[in-house]
Amino acid sequence: MRAGGTPLRATTASAAGHRLGIVASRFNAEITERLVAGAIETLTALGAAREQIVVARVPGAFEIPLMAKLLVEKQHCAGVLCLGCIIRGETPHFDYIASSCAHGIQQAALTTGMPIIFGVLTVESFSQAEDRAGGRLGNMGVQGAEALVEMVRACRELKS
Repeated sequence: MRAGGTPLRATTASAAGHRLGIVASRFNAEITERLVAGAIETLTALGAAREQIVVARVPGAFEIPLMAKLLVEKQHCAGVLCLGCIIRGETPHFDYIASSCAHGIQQAALTTGMPIIFGVLTVESFSQAEDRAGGRLGNMGVQGAEALVEMVRACRELKS
């Protein structure tokens, strides 16, 4: 079992031997830290050594893409999982941040040619975030970690 009480999904991908990154926003930390815990638990269950998982924290979601790119380029991570939580408010700020974050993560992946996974929650309310951070809908940090390991394997196979 892992964070959120859901069993590990069957996968042929292994995280063993890979240096992996996680970028986590400190904004909405109550949610984001649950995502990080689920991701780390999943990566280690899939064979990653804890010392090979680099966790970098940034102020908010807007700063995630740059740090993800730097983890690939400067820390030599085979892939990065981006985690955060953006909750819609009363102003258009949500739309700008969510869109910029998603686009920036995609650009970082395309620029580096490495898997950079979008695990940022974009939700309407705090309760929706809780549902996706170990609540009734599971833990998106877990799903992001599984996607990261799968993409690292797939990219390595194609580059071989």
